[in-house]
Amino acid sequence: LVSERTGRIHTTFAQTVAATGRLSSVGPNLQNIPVRSELGRAIRGAFVAAPGTSLLVADYSQIELRVLAHVSGDPALCDAFRAGEDIHRRTAAEVFDVEPDAVDAERRRVAKVINFGVIYGMSAHRLARELDLAYDEAAAFIERYFERYPGVRRYIDETLAFCREHGWVETFLGRRRPIPDIASPNPNTRGYAERTAYNMPIQGAAADLMKMAMLHLDRALAGSGGQLILQVHDEVVIEAPHDEALGLAATVREVMESVHPLKVPLVAEVGVGPTWLDAK
Repeated sequence: LVSERTGRIHTTFAQTVAATGRLSSVGPNLQNIPVRSELGRAIRGAFVAAPGTSLLVADYSQIELRVLAHVSGDPALCDAFRAGEDIHRRTAAEVFDVEPDAVDAERRRVAKVINFGVIYGMSAHRLARELDLAYDEAAAFIERYFERYPGVRRYIDETLAFCREHGWVETFLGRRRPIPDIASPNPNTRGYAERTAYNMPIQGAAADLMKMAMLHLDRALAGSGGQLILQVHDEVVIEAPHDEALGLAATVREVMESVHPLKVPLVAEVGVGPTWLDAK
């Protein structure tokens, strides 16, 4: 797969494959390089900046949860992000009814699974499997989540009602996705459609914001030695001369965090290094 012309590997991005609106990558798929395992990290270390340059990696922090706060307007969720709190610790405190200082690693882990599970419509059965809990305990966690964040429950209910009436949903930036199976007589098919209906405005808006950020970054990098070379979901990778990398890091963070006004802050974490692993 190494290009004879450049001596490097190049992927091909598609805009109209992923129904969520995210870019997809083929030939090879560079969005599927693992990062959590030891082997995956070793593979990331094989992505090396060209001589005289560094890689700059900028990653939106918890963008889908921030979009959820924006579209739901839930006061507790919005307040947590505005205050710069650890959202998983805050949720753990709410769900377990303890002070944030009393949240240990295990409670935070449970809250993290719930936070992201809500976006994807995780059932109590699935949560019980994920966390090795009894069904009743998992169901109680979900119920307490919605008691503490009623704006999220309201967002889900209103989005489903809209979709049942119109047959489509859209991001707050106006991109629509039809959901024809929302009226399916098959419960499994309809259930999947319902989960898709309230997930798409969140995941789709995250994709919209990233595409806007890429356009703004392209303009911001013009005239510098930096160039955008890769996009992986909520992350961009930029190659820049050593002497420009740190200055560009500040520019990239400012561009990504100001791409569009939300009810909560957008936060971009930026790292610089000789390899993708080091920069990440």
